[in-house]
Amino acid sequence: MTDDGAVTTSRVDDVLHVTLERPSRRNSLSPPMVNAFVDALTHAATDDSLRVVHIRGGGTDFCAGVDWISANTGERPRTGDLVRRVPHGAHRVIELVHSIQLPVVCSVRGWAAGLGCNLALAADFTVASTDAVFWEPFLERGFSPDSGSTWLLPRLVGLARAKSMLLLGEKVSGADAAEWGLIHRCTDESELDDVAAELLARLASGPTVAIGLAKQAIHYGLNATLPQTMNQELFNLELSCRTKDFKEGLAAFREKRTPEFGGR
Repeated sequence: MTDDGAVTTSRVDDVLHVTLERPSRRNSLSPPMVNAFVDALTHAATDDSLRVVHIRGGGTDFCAGVDWISANTGERPRTGDLVRRVPHGAHRVIELVHSIQLPVVCSVRGWAAGLGCNLALAADFTVASTDAVFWEPFLERGFSPDSGSTWLLPRLVGLARAKSMLLLGEKVSGADAAEWGLIHRCTDESELDDVAAELLARLASGPTVAIGLAKQAIHYGLNATLPQTMNQELFNLELSCRTKDFKEGLAAFREKRTPEFGGR
């Protein structure tokens, strides 16, 4: 009997919790799990009632990447199989986390390796426990990095540290990852759930449309000039100024009170 694992979703108010469930394999993603993950994020991207997405691993680890053994069994595939297949699987997961106009939070315990590491890096906020280990093991396995690692790492921690992780395969602790700016925060394992819950509540109570547009502008600006970025900001400002949350924000400012955003 094979253990293909599962990607489960549960909703608490405006927060979608996505859990990677394959603890016997450190939550390494089987092909069915990758497909389910893509489906869950795709549905979240088009659900106007959601305000934040939370990704976590079941058990003691976050995600040990793609299970290459289960993904490459059976008859030898045609030449070009990876080029055809990966963009619709592992790469699509990273693209969705990066581009979805909702804040994405990852809670990391234990191993975050390969795709699991890049998933944590692509999230808007990653909180990790002190026992977390971030690792890019691609070259140690004999193949070149993928799932956005060569784009994400240099932008987050600079070339020297990116090369240490990607070319030398150096593992990074949760504490070092936070110190480097690789992730949002590191905390004791016993406090991780509370820290994540507090962050999720804060994001879920924010102006959801404006947060999504701000996220889009930040990512756009990474590959644009200052005038191009400011032009994009203007279009985003035009949209956010038409929301109910914008009116609530102005009213709260006038009335000297804390705004109560509804995510609309």
